[in-house]
Amino acid sequence: MSKIDFDKPIDRSGTYSLKYDARQRLFGRDDAIPLWVADMDFAAPEAVTKALTARAQHPLYGYSEYPEALYQSTQEWFLRRHQWHIEAEHILICPGVVPSLHATIMALTEKHDQVIAQPPVYFPFFSAVTETQRELVLNPLQLVDDYYQINFAELAEQAAAGAKMLLLCSPHNPGGRVWSESELQQLLDIARQYQLIIVSDEIHADLVLSGQKHIPLATLADDVPMVTAVSASKTFNIAGLGMSMLIVPDNQHKKAIESVFNSWHVSAANPFSIEATVAAYRHGEQWLDELLLYLQQTYHWVQQFFAEQLPKIRILDLQSTYLLWLDCRELMLNDKQLRTFFVQQAGVAMNPGVMFGDAGSGFMRMNIAAPRAMIEQACQQIVSAWENMQ
Repeated sequence: MSKIDFDKPIDRSGTYSLKYDARQRLFGRDDAIPLWVADMDFAAPEAVTKALTARAQHPLYGYSEYPEALYQSTQEWFLRRHQWHIEAEHILICPGVVPSLHATIMALTEKHDQVIAQPPVYFPFFSAVTETQRELVLNPLQLVDDYYQINFAELAEQAAAGAKMLLLCSPHNPGGRVWSESELQQLLDIARQYQLIIVSDEIHADLVLSGQKHIPLATLADDVPMVTAVSASKTFNIAGLGMSMLIVPDNQHKKAIESVFNSWHVSAANPFSIEATVAAYRHGEQWLDELLLYLQQTYHWVQQFFAEQLPKIRILDLQSTYLLWLDCRELMLNDKQLRTFFVQQAGVAMNPGVMFGDAGSGFMRMNIAAPRAMIEQACQQIVSAWENMQ
């Protein structure tokens, strides 16, 4: 019996929520059910709220440093959940994953170097390359049955042609793939052969559904230069507090990345992000376990609903994250029409697949991390809108 009521709706008005308050600006209506940006409509673990409340009661909010507890709780979490022993000196605390991508690219590559991304993929991967004046090389994933696979032959050719870095999304967003050990080993073999640096974004590592296991890339090799991005933000719904970490085993690489951050004069040493991260990693495990069960049930409900009510929308196999990847190509709508259909006809706000690259054309990304009644209502509205169009 769950001790946490994930079905309870929580009013987010007055909290400056991007997910809700940006609907009019981004979608043209403020009443669309918001199933877009990747934050959850669930209360964070009670331990996080208590820790933040206790810190807020101290009336001084000055500059902070990173306490030993922050490093220790992170190390303990990844050892317990992922069997990954992280050395404290390898941890670089950062003000978010996207700035970390920019800083890592700037530190470890030169202008006009080639950096590989694997679309459809989280769209800041593209801008992190182009905005730092590197050359973006695309290694599109291949859709086989209901999940994506890596085109290793093409990747090897790109590495052989001189690409310096691969941006890996593991688990993958969108698409929800958990890469297998054999797939990760193939990536490492290519990296070894061509001196390819791998930057592995693993911020969804904790959100792996039943029957799957996330393998941190760093646990498979210590002879390949790599940087791993991790965070408590997606796991515990605390992304607004702005803290992430890079795990960088190579000390020279770590110093180079740190130097970029220092040149920006930014810090993640927010007293509230520190308290929230420590509390989440030390006391949030039961909450996460119950969340994963709830997400699994919601995913299966949505999958069955569309299979029965609107099979033209195919739900790809979800192995991780709370972000469903909807294959809508059988609706025979172009991407502009698809967006119009979901927002204007169905009243549901989702991320268009083309945001994640041309490979996402014909797809939509649905965030199911909300009370199930909201998800059910959104799905019913989609089916009704499609029936009204026929």
